[in-house]
Amino acid sequence: MNTESLLEFPCDFPIKVMGHHTDEFHATVVEIIARHTETTPLPGIRASRNNKYMALSFTIKASDREQLDALYHELTASELVLFVL
Repeated sequence: MNTESLLEFPCDFPIKVMGHHTDEFHATVVEIIARHTETTPLPGIRASRNNKYMALSFTIKASDREQLDALYHELTASELVLFVL
């Protein structure tokens, strides 16, 4: 297994999470981000044209690859999350 990384930790790392435009989606994603970071960054919020979907953008301080893997795993496991970039 190749353990080399193109990232140098710690680093600022952007994450975009998309789901249906609901308060539950917003609250769940913020809660998950907070569990995996030292601080809870405020998301940039963008609604789709018809207001059915929402994209939340965060920039977190990533400490290591394991943190990012755990964060992506929990976000993608949520039934409220459609995509994570």
